[in-house]
Amino acid sequence: MKLSAATEFPDMMMRSIVVLIFIAFLAITSAVKIKIDGTHQPKNGGVTAATAFQIGTGIYDITGPAAETGMMGYAMPGQVTGGIHFRLRARAFVFIDANGNRAVYVSTDSCMIFQAVKLEVIQLLQAQFGEDMYSADNVLLSGTHTHSGPGGYSMYALYGITTLGFYKEHFNAICNGIVQAIVQAHNSVQPANMFAQQDELWNTNINRSPTAYLNNPASERAQYDADVDKNITVIRFEDQSGNPFAALSFFAVHCTSMNNTNHLISGDNKGYASYIWEKSVNGNSTLPGKGPFIAAFGQSNEGDVSPNTMGAKCPDGTPCDAPDSTCNGKNEGCIAHGPGKNMFESTQIIGTNQYEKASAMFETASIPITGAVQYRHTYLPMTNVTVNPPFSSSNTSATTCRAAMGYSFAAGTTDGPGAFDFTQGDNNTNGNPFWNFISRFIAVPTEEQKQCQSPKPILIDVGMTQPLPWTPDVIPIQIVAIGNLILCAVPGEFTTMSGRRLRNAVRDTIAAGIENPIVLVAGLANTYSGYIATFEEFEVQRYEGASTIFGPHTLGAYIQGFVEMAQSIVDKTEFPAGPTPRNMTGHTFFLLPPVVYDEAPGSKFGAVYRDVQSSYSIGEVVSVIFYGGNPRNNYMTESTFLTVDLKNSDGSWTTILVDGDWDTRMYWNMHDLAQSLFTIEWNVEANYLPGTYRITHSGYAKESVFSDKLTPYSGQSSEFTITA
Repeated sequence: MKLSAATEFPDMMMRSIVVLIFIAFLAITSAVKIKIDGTHQPKNGGVTAATAFQIGTGIYDITGPAAETGMMGYAMPGQVTGGIHFRLRARAFVFIDANGNRAVYVSTDSCMIFQAVKLEVIQLLQAQFGEDMYSADNVLLSGTHTHSGPGGYSMYALYGITTLGFYKEHFNAICNGIVQAIVQAHNSVQPANMFAQQDELWNTNINRSPTAYLNNPASERAQYDADVDKNITVIRFEDQSGNPFAALSFFAVHCTSMNNTNHLISGDNKGYASYIWEKSVNGNSTLPGKGPFIAAFGQSNEGDVSPNTMGAKCPDGTPCDAPDSTCNGKNEGCIAHGPGKNMFESTQIIGTNQYEKASAMFETASIPITGAVQYRHTYLPMTNVTVNPPFSSSNTSATTCRAAMGYSFAAGTTDGPGAFDFTQGDNNTNGNPFWNFISRFIAVPTEEQKQCQSPKPILIDVGMTQPLPWTPDVIPIQIVAIGNLILCAVPGEFTTMSGRRLRNAVRDTIAAGIENPIVLVAGLANTYSGYIATFEEFEVQRYEGASTIFGPHTLGAYIQGFVEMAQSIVDKTEFPAGPTPRNMTGHTFFLLPPVVYDEAPGSKFGAVYRDVQSSYSIGEVVSVIFYGGNPRNNYMTESTFLTVDLKNSDGSWTTILVDGDWDTRMYWNMHDLAQSLFTIEWNVEANYLPGTYRITHSGYAKESVFSDKLTPYSGQSSEFTITA
């Protein structure tokens, strides 16, 4: 939908302007043919009898713009990037079996994978490797769901409103970073083995919609010991000599430890877990993203799962009203916190919990992963899927609906509440007269649509917006089987019980062809279609149900499709590719103005605005401020905006920290209209050596209004000492 092109849609301009204004306010409230057998032969000559697979790994920077860009996740227009806490990465794994069949899994420190990203990544891979090696069928892309990364990389309007549209340069940075990680993995394949371990991790996640969960059948709930999944799975990767070189973990928890007041780019709790595990193995002297050992913490069915383990409380410390998560009838004050005293400490605690449990399991992993690499992929036209028993909610068939958002979508969640008097659990079809008027101005739902989505009161009929829907309607689903490790790529946020039902259904089916399958949900994969709640949770219409866009039978449609693909693997049959998804190229808008020019006093970019002190002690925070250029000029991909350097005895310098490290923070602020100030902080922990240090800053400046030329610059602080 090219809202900025008046010549293309002249009769839509006034409607588009009102729509943009409405959604900007509303957003404040919300938190092909299947190739069965590969034909490419492994680069290193095949798998030996002593190994199960050939496996390659790769890691690459996908951080993006650290200034002025709307952040993806909480959908709050005022939450824009203003610096970096630590960088975002794509971590890729290439698997090849004895017959040359291959598949790819990539975990990205991004909020989710959008459809345009998957399509572009495949196009770039095929341009490099040809059409037969990597395709939509055997490449699985999954987001960790950090809510602290820049947005603007979806071509669908609903996910671009609060980022002012589609940011092509950022989109390219993500796609290129994913491709580079896959290329690294492709070029590093080696004979290898995998071993799995499964256990439970407690004190790390809670259910943020427990009243919706309780609407699931009591007999089903009785099968589980908690209202969120505590199960954690870890995969150990070893070379032929038994030396570990990578780890992959799956655990369901939202990456919302960093709250919606944050403006620093951060990988949140899963990104931190990866960071500390890689540091612990590669050594503290190894800079982030550069060591040989890679640890990915993949996302799973986290739809109703919060990391804020102290739970939701009102400003006075009392519990929120449970059914609708309100305080005195208002949802704005009902906010979940913990387990730390602030969001940084909470991120560190939840990330450390995942790392410590996963690394301990890694040492004892003993379940062998063996067998063939297999995969199935199809596109579902989700606006009208016939769901048959036993996947429908009764003994009769049902259908999915055109996409629509309910009133409780606007209420947000306890991880990030909304406003404007919306509340969770709202089944009131009368609604708010003002918002009803605005909603009908965008798109008027038909009676058929109302009945299909019932009991959801429709706030935005995103499937009926003109000239194009605001969310994808042709949705990919995918199974990637690496031996007996079965990854179900789900295109959104499955709730706890939704994920359990999917895993059970796929396991029951695929066990007829694969012995002792380990079935896992790989979340927010390949595209994003909102939430997927159970039929019973949909009836309650909390945030997750209101955001289940294709109606009450959405989960049934997905499980039906996944079971059919699993049966195809068992039967060794081809699977239909499904309809081609819509090409959104040329139908996007972007309203964020470009960087006009940069200014520094005397054009001395990199000059110190406020210097360091001469001396600091362990436990203190070193701080320095530099003049610089707008970070959007150059993302410093695979590089850094800062270094912390230790002076050697011979007078040379060794870089010990960069902007990808946890103990540094870079804050960006605009100063005097065209000047950029970079505040760089270093939290001096006890593990750093006493000595003489300096901090440097580097970047690029656009010095002229009349030229796009970017000038590299650098600067450094005065020397300072760290004492014990």
